[in-house]
This record gives sequence, structure tokens and C-alpha cells, in this order.
Amino acid sequence: MGRRMLPAWLALLLLCALVLPAARATPLPGDSVYQLQVPLVDQDGHAAAFADARGQVRVVSMFYTSCKFVCPLIIDTLRKTERALDADARARLRVLLVSLDPVNDTPAALAQLASQRKVDTTRWTLARTDASHVRRLAAVLGIQYKQLAAGEFSHSTSLVLLDGEGRILARTDKLGEADETFVAALQAALTPP
Repeated sequence: MGRRMLPAWLALLLLCALVLPAARATPLPGDSVYQLQVPLVDQDGHAAAFADARGQVRVVSMFYTSCKFVCPLIIDTLRKTERALDADARARLRVLLVSLDPVNDTPAALAQLASQRKVDTTRWTLARTDASHVRRLAAVLGIQYKQLAAGEFSHSTSLVLLDGEGRILARTDKLGEADETFVAALQAALTPP
């Protein structure tokens, strides 16, 4: 009986090998920011793609490590936003901070900032990409920036909420405290149906 079943088992395995990858490769929605192919390198030196977090709700913002004023406020605001969520939602939240300064923000610089600011790198990722992808990502996220003569950056402070498919659900530019409307959108996105 075992030998007679072998062709059926082989056929089933072949079918699974063909169907499962196709199921995972469902196309992205047309309004997904993940359509933009952005290579990232995180604070640990690991390479990833912007879309690798597909399936996870996350908040994305842009910053640079040598910023002394606005960028620390972005991190503080993200922390306050996290604390406003219930424990289950907080555990599911992922945060991505992408550097505006790919020249100076090496993985070592990102790791140093993560350590100094006591960032939970199991849920938060500090990352860099090349200058052309910084421009494209900032444009897609609606984040404006300009490098100044002294090497600093003038930039907007948007926190952008993405659903698991990379669609923009909400944004806020409020700094210093959690934006109640943004928190409500984030809580709803992180709460299973």
C-alpha cells in the first residue's frame, strides 16, 4: 500500500511546491508605498528591503542621528504614542526610522543612537539607504527635507502609519505628545478583526 501511495504523495508535494509560493506572491495594492523598491541596511548591518515588513502594521518616519533637536522629539513622540496603545497593540507595532543622512549614518552610528536612546530594536528598526532612495522614500511618504550648508537637515516631522500592505492609513506632524487621532488609527490598525 505504501508504494501505491508514493505517486499520490509526490503529486501532492509538487502541487504544494507550485501553489504555496504563488499564494505568497500576491500583488501589492496599487496605492502601496511598498511598490517603491527601497534597499535598507539596519543598525546591525543587516540588509533588507522596505517591503520586507509586508504583513505588519508599522509607523515610519525619517530622521538623522546627529540631529540635536527635532529628531530626539520624533523618538520621544513615538514612545508616547506607543504608551497610549494597549499592551497587545504595542507588542504588534513595528517602527521604522530611515535616515536622511546616508553619508554619515552608518550602521554603527545607527546602533550607537539606538543604544543611547534605549530603543527596543526587537520592534524598532533604524535604517539607512542611498541618497536617491532617501529622496524617493521621502516623496512617497510626504516628508520634506533639505540639507543645509552646515550638513544639518531641515525636515518635516511626519509619523506615517502603514497597514500591512503598505498603504498609508494616517499621518501626524504633532510632536511632544501623542496625537489622539493618530493613536486611535494605530490602535484600530493593530487590533485583529
